[in-house]
Amino acid sequence: MNMIPAINLTATGQNIMRLRKNAGLSVKDLQDIFGFSTPQAIYKWQHGTALPTIDNLVILAIVLGVSMDDILVLDNRMALDSVLGTPA
Repeated sequence: MNMIPAINLTATGQNIMRLRKNAGLSVKDLQDIFGFSTPQAIYKWQHGTALPTIDNLVILAIVLGVSMDDILVLDNRMALDSVLGTPA
């Protein structure tokens, strides 16, 4: 069975928090950089309840000095056959 990667939201959120702290940035710093009126989006990313949009992921990678691949944590846990609806 072929497996395709799926984004692990919780691990990606923990990764965003770790990378943010390693960069010496606060949640408020990211809020200001992105121009968000509240920090809720940042907290959702860090708690793994939401992911940044592609545009915001590009900016986040630049701000943190890493690649987008360094931010996202992937799991090989989704069967390709189930996604495509083909019989196993």
